[in-house]
Amino acid sequence: MKQYVDNTGESDYQGKLEEIAARLRSWEGPFVLVSHVEPDGDALGSTLALKRALDSLGKQTTLALTPPPFLAFLAEQGELSGPVKELPDDCLLCILDVADAPRVEGAPLEGAAFTVNIDHHGTNTRFGDLALVEPAKAATAQIVKDLIDTLGVSWSREIATPCLTGLITDTGSFRFANTDADVLRTAADLMEHGIDYPELADRLQWRPPGYYQLMARVLSTLNFPLNGKVALAWLTPEMESEVTAETGDSDDYAGMIRYAEGTLLSVFLKSRPDHTKVSVRSRAGVSAQNICMELGGGGHVPAAGAKVMQDLETTKRLVLEATERELRRTGHLA
Repeated sequence: MKQYVDNTGESDYQGKLEEIAARLRSWEGPFVLVSHVEPDGDALGSTLALKRALDSLGKQTTLALTPPPFLAFLAEQGELSGPVKELPDDCLLCILDVADAPRVEGAPLEGAAFTVNIDHHGTNTRFGDLALVEPAKAATAQIVKDLIDTLGVSWSREIATPCLTGLITDTGSFRFANTDADVLRTAADLMEHGIDYPELADRLQWRPPGYYQLMARVLSTLNFPLNGKVALAWLTPEMESEVTAETGDSDDYAGMIRYAEGTLLSVFLKSRPDHTKVSVRSRAGVSAQNICMELGGGGHVPAAGAKVMQDLETTKRLVLEATERELRRTGHLA
């Protein structure tokens, strides 16, 4: 079984921050910022915070990212662009929160004069001209906070809000195992810049009515295989067609079912015509990352995903086989 790749991070974290900051400050050409396919709160939060910091330095920036509807409120009108088909001349491409090049969305990798890769996934392949990867950080937004400090940019509520959003979403509102004292200190620093935290935390939980209608259908599939150690549920296009209202981000369901008492893993499968998307959450030393890497994906130890080019039933079998191996490896199954 393919195991966890790398969690060592950068040996000279501050030195890399200073190297990247110097490159960003001195760059006179345009900047294009991108993140991963199906962007989440950390993808938007980290890129938007860095864009606004660069804007404050007088840089020319383009953020090529389309957020899910529940996060769209973070961006001002005109701040985000659609996909960039061709990079401008003398472009510095900033890729944030992307573990490997095939998952980059928003712009081509070819044609950049220089590429900076900033991420917190231990499986990051360190692609690009200059990479800063620190798996010890709970979110890429936490690295971006340190980078903006190193840039010497004056913090504002507009820069701090998306940066805090990345922390909130990637720590499950400070409930996940990646929440430590450093995360809370970073969040406290950001809140000092005029953020109404209760309002932001509440707004990030808003979902359209169809989300809850679809939730009922997803929960009707919920079952607990492998001696009740796993919460497994799925979503099909047929289930989605039964809901006429806007449904919002169904990926949230993976996190919701993880709280079933007695479980160590939650697995949520989203069936699509040519593939099945797999989302896994884990606790108690069980590695969601190991499971998803075996399926061709990746992520973090407590949260990972994969895209399996099989139908739903085949994917269920493959996921449960990989999950059983991981539970046996960790001693949770005899």
